[in-house]
Amino acid sequence: MDTRALRNPYPDYDGSPACTHALFDSHGKLTSEFAQQLSSKVSELLAVMENGLRSADPRDCTTYTGWAGIALLYLHLHNIFKDFAFLQRALEYVSRSLKCLTRRHDVTFLCGDAGPLAVAAVVYYRLQRPQETDECINRLLQYHQTVVAGSGGVPDEMLYGRVGYLYSLVFINQQLGQDRIPLQYIQQISESVLASGEHLSRKFRLQNQSPLMYEWYQELYVGAAHGLAGIFYFLMQPGFVSVEEHVHRLVKPSVDHVCRLKFPTGNYPPCIGDDRDLLVHWCHGSPGVVYMLLQAYRAFGIPQYLGDALQCGEVVWRYGLLKKGYGLCHGAAGNAYTFLALYRQTQDPKHLYRACMFADWCMNYGKHGCRTPDTPFSLFEGMAGTIYFLADLLQPMKARFPAFEV
Repeated sequence: MDTRALRNPYPDYDGSPACTHALFDSHGKLTSEFAQQLSSKVSELLAVMENGLRSADPRDCTTYTGWAGIALLYLHLHNIFKDFAFLQRALEYVSRSLKCLTRRHDVTFLCGDAGPLAVAAVVYYRLQRPQETDECINRLLQYHQTVVAGSGGVPDEMLYGRVGYLYSLVFINQQLGQDRIPLQYIQQISESVLASGEHLSRKFRLQNQSPLMYEWYQELYVGAAHGLAGIFYFLMQPGFVSVEEHVHRLVKPSVDHVCRLKFPTGNYPPCIGDDRDLLVHWCHGSPGVVYMLLQAYRAFGIPQYLGDALQCGEVVWRYGLLKKGYGLCHGAAGNAYTFLALYRQTQDPKHLYRACMFADWCMNYGKHGCRTPDTPFSLFEGMAGTIYFLADLLQPMKARFPAFEV
């Protein structure tokens, strides 16, 4: 294993009440002291972020590094703290985002115009402005046919492809009510993704190993951002694929193929055929694959999937404090969501403890000599993502990796 990580300085969970009593009680409720510590750090970092954003790229509308991501952070803070001022800030930033949409072929939640439109729809909905809500949703749905048809060479992955558009529909339904966008819209995209995966698997003659295969820029990526794990995570969501039999016949053996790629360490390669065990990021490696494994466990009930997911947790605990910093895509905050996902599945306090330790690391922002990202205050590379995680930890059972987890 490469040393792109800093040594984890924290003692691991030892099962004793003394280990966690300053952090949370036996029901997983955070102590008021620790919650207060998180909240005040959120306020402190927000002030730094706001100051830093003055020099951010005025034309970046995206959720990943631009204004829509900051709007999403404020929407999340409004959900958690119920402070109307946060909703006002969300409106300011999403309005800025809508003024500079890419108008390109990028149609995803993270890197295209779908993100700003979806976030705006929810902000307007919270502000009880139904006309503007509907307008944003209608604009979002205008991309639907293009995405389903795959015209313009739309890939299938999360950052630039079909499931990245799919997520924006799911996001609307999560926030506005489950049937705001009819399930058939989601199912049509899932069907296209399945057909595309079958086609590529045949083209590469991989049907026996993996009935579904996907590529991005001529590489067969494995992780959550560009690869198989991210795509399969969505295809296993209940109801997303209309024919249950397809999930068992096509998705499950393809998931099993990803499982076979696991390194002895418990980590996963960035691409098929790449034997370098280097990256422990949400975008490449265990911290992104864990969501696929947990979803496979929920979908098929096979204990091996949970076992592999727990092994991802061990990898992240050991190698997850990255020199790259504190962000979501490739940093400590994104990696900490691994523990929150495992905690939600198992209720084992070990995982919540580990998430709290990673939060402690994040609260010492900038003190570990990590690299400064290209967009240091953005949601997916920078400080906004860290703030999102610290706020999410206040309600551990409700925490979800932003712009990805359903």
